[in-house]
Amino acid sequence: MCGIAGYISDDGASDFKTNTQNMLDALKHRGPDDSGVWLDSKSGVALGHRRLSVLETSNAGSQPMTSSCGRYVIVFNGEIYNHLSVRDELKKLNTSDLSNLSNANFHWRGGSDTETLLESISKFGLKKALKTSVGMFAFALWDIENKTLSLGRDRFGEKPLFYGWNRGQFVFASELKALQKIPKFNNPINRDALSLYFQFTNIPSPHSIFEDIYKLEPGHFLILKRNELSKKIIQISPYWSLINEAEKSQKNIILNEDKAIKMVDSQLRKTLSEQSIADVPLGAFLSGGIDSSLIASLLQSQSDKPIQTFTVGFDEKAYDESIYADAVARHLGTDHHEIRVTSKDAINVIEKLPNLYDEPFSDSSQIPTFLICQAARQNVTVALSGDGGDELFGGYNRYFWGPVLWNRIKWLPFPVRKILGNMIKLISIDNWNRGNNFLFRSDAIPNLGHKAHKFSNSIKRVNSFNSLFLRLVSEWLEEDKLVIGAKDLPTKFDNINTIKDYQPESIMMLIDSLTFLPDDILTKVDRASMGVSLETRAPFLDHRLAELAWRLPQDMKMRGKEGKWILRQLLDKHVPRKLFERPKAGFAIPIGEWLRGPLREWAEALLERSLLREQGFLDVDLVHKYWNEHLRGDVDWGGRIWSILVFQAWLERQNQGLEIE
Repeated sequence: MCGIAGYISDDGASDFKTNTQNMLDALKHRGPDDSGVWLDSKSGVALGHRRLSVLETSNAGSQPMTSSCGRYVIVFNGEIYNHLSVRDELKKLNTSDLSNLSNANFHWRGGSDTETLLESISKFGLKKALKTSVGMFAFALWDIENKTLSLGRDRFGEKPLFYGWNRGQFVFASELKALQKIPKFNNPINRDALSLYFQFTNIPSPHSIFEDIYKLEPGHFLILKRNELSKKIIQISPYWSLINEAEKSQKNIILNEDKAIKMVDSQLRKTLSEQSIADVPLGAFLSGGIDSSLIASLLQSQSDKPIQTFTVGFDEKAYDESIYADAVARHLGTDHHEIRVTSKDAINVIEKLPNLYDEPFSDSSQIPTFLICQAARQNVTVALSGDGGDELFGGYNRYFWGPVLWNRIKWLPFPVRKILGNMIKLISIDNWNRGNNFLFRSDAIPNLGHKAHKFSNSIKRVNSFNSLFLRLVSEWLEEDKLVIGAKDLPTKFDNINTIKDYQPESIMMLIDSLTFLPDDILTKVDRASMGVSLETRAPFLDHRLAELAWRLPQDMKMRGKEGKWILRQLLDKHVPRKLFERPKAGFAIPIGEWLRGPLREWAEALLERSLLREQGFLDVDLVHKYWNEHLRGDVDWGGRIWSILVFQAWLERQNQGLEIE
C-alpha cells in the first residue's frame, strides 16, 4: 500500500522536485519504506510515490516505474490481486508474437503487481487493462508519447484519489494534506460541500472540502491532455458501473439455493486465496459478526497455523461485542488480540483526527477503527476486513425497517403523521431503550431510543419511500440550515428515482454501495489504517463477488427477520449458530455519553459562541439549541454534536496553520 502525488504546471520557475518531495513527505505514513520522484521538466510534469512494501519488497518494485517500452510512467497505490493470471496472459501474447523480437525477449524485472498493470496498459490500453484488473487501487499514468495524464480508481473506491486545480496547476494526491503542501495553496472552504458533510457525516464524492478540488469517483478514470491544461479540460469516464452490472445481473438470477450457496462459497474462497498473497505478515479483523467471522473462518481454513485476529472491546456493555469475537476466535483457534477502548483513549485519538482525515469526517467509529488498526500494525502489515457484506447481502437494520415504516405511514395524512411524531417524542430516549427488550424481546433494536426520535422527525415530512430513505441515512436534515450561505449540491440521491423495477430493499442496498460504502466505510478504514502504515483488504468487494451477489434473489439475502441469509449458511459450516445469531449492533461508541462527561470540557471550548460567530460558518443559535438539549438529556444528539466538533477541530487546525504531516 502506498501514497501518490504530483502535478502539471506551466510555471517554468516551479521547483518540481522539491514541491513533489514535500507532497510525498506529507504521505510518509502511507509509505514509510521508500519514496521516489519522476520529472519531465520540459512538459511541466511531476509524479511522486511513497511505498509500503507488501508484494515484491525488493527494489524491483520501486516507483515511479517506467514501462518496458519506455512510453509510460506510473505511480500506483494498491493491490492487483489477479496480477499473476494477468502475467500469464501477457506472457502468452509476448511469446506468440514472434515477429516482434522485443516481445519474444521480454523479461519481467520483478514480481510486483505495479509492473503487471503497467505492462497490461502498454499491451491492452488503459480501459481494457482496468477491466482486466481485480483489486483496489488508485494511480497516475503519464503517456510520454501522447503527453497525457491519466488517473484511475478501483471499482468500489477502496483507495482514495483527489485531484483538481490550484492557481492554474492540475494537482493530484492520495490525501488532501499532500495537496496543501503545494506552495501558496489557498483554495477556500466549499460551504456547499460543508453542508453535505453535516447531512451525511462525510463529504460525498466527487466533492471535497475545498473549492476546485474533487474526488475521482470509484470505477472511473480521468484523462488530461497536456495541451489543454490552460483550458482546464478533462475527460472522466467509467470503466465499470455497479448500477449497470446490477441491472445485468438481475436478468440472470440464480434460483437454485444450493447452487447459489456453492457459487458464493467458491468465489469467496477464490477471492480469499488471492487476497492472502503477501510477502509480509497478514491477519484479520474480527467483531464476532457474520461478515468478519466468515472471513476469519475461511482464512483460518486455508492456513496451517493460527491466523492473527483483532477486535475492540468497550467498558460500556451496551456497546461491547468483544465477548462474541472472543468466542468465535476460541472456536476457530485463532491467535486473538483484544483492544479495550475507553473515553481516555478517545481523547487521545481525537487530536489526531484532523490530520488523519484532512477534511471533516464524523463517523464516530473512526476512533475504535484507528485504535484497532494501530494495535494490529504491531503484529501484521496486512489485515482483512468484512467491509461490504452489509451493502451487498442485506445486513443493515434500515433495510428491514425502512420499507416496513413506509408501508405503515404512507396512507396517513400529514396532520396525523405530525401528531404521531410528537407522540413518539414524548417518550424519552431512555424509556424507549428500557422498553426495547420488553417490546421486541430477542429482536431488540440497538439504540432504539435514538432511532425512534430520529424517526419522529422524519414521518412529519417524507412524501415517498425515497425521501424516507434519505432521511434515514442523514444526520442533519434539510430543514436544519446549519451552514450559513450554503447552497444545494448534487448527490447520487438525486438520481434515485431513475433506478426502476427494484424492491425498496434493493434500492437501499444499491445506493448505499454507491455512497455510504465508499464515502464513509472505506474512507474511515483507509485513513485509519494508512495512518499507521497498515494495509487493509476487503474480500467482499471483489467485483466478481459483488456481481454474483446481485444475481441472488432478495430472499437469499434477507429472509424473514434475518439479513445476509446466504452468508449465514456459509458461516454455519464453520461456527455454531449460537455464536453469531444476534441482532446487528454495528461498530458504535457511546459518543453521546462521553460528550456529557469526559469530553464535555473539550466540546464546550470548540462550541464557544464568540468563536462560532467569528468563524462565520455555522448558525450559532442552532448549534447551541442542540447542544443544550443534549446536555439536558432531552434527546441524544451525540451524532449531530460530534459532527460539529469534528469540523471545529479541523477548522481550528486550518486556522492555526499547524504543520500537516
